Amino acid sequence: MKTPTKTFYEREIDRLYSELPLQPKQYILIRQSKAFMEKYYSDNIELNDLAKAAFMSRFHYVRIFKQMYGLTPRSYLKDLRISKAKTLLREGNSITKTCFDVGYESLTTFSTVFRKSTGYSPKAFQKLHKSNLE
Repeated sequence: MKTPTKTFYEREIDRLYSELPLQPKQYILIRQSKAFMEKYYSDNIELNDLAKAAFMSRFHYVRIFKQMYGLTPRSYLKDLRISKAKTLLREGNSITKTCFDVGYESLTTFSTVFRKSTGYSPKAFQKLHKSNLE
């Protein structure tokens, strides 16, 4: 089924929203939520909770976050977790411990996300960097 095209007024509203500068309070709240993610990346962080803390709807929060950082909050958190996981694996931590330390509850999910992000399985990544250290 074909999606209906937007009316002139809907397009204008979208254009106005994209051109409106953010209010200083919005910048502060989004930056605080990003700092929260950086500090508590290993916890179960819900998008709805981040949006509530920023006094925004979920959809508005995602839009503003992406406008500021170029990534959705979910993508940012995933990238942050994978970055921390790479550091832990380089240090010689086990894959299972790394998985739980960076906030994943499933080893399978962690391995899949890690492979998509880095091109290597966690085991292959660890072997590659272990041989580089020797």
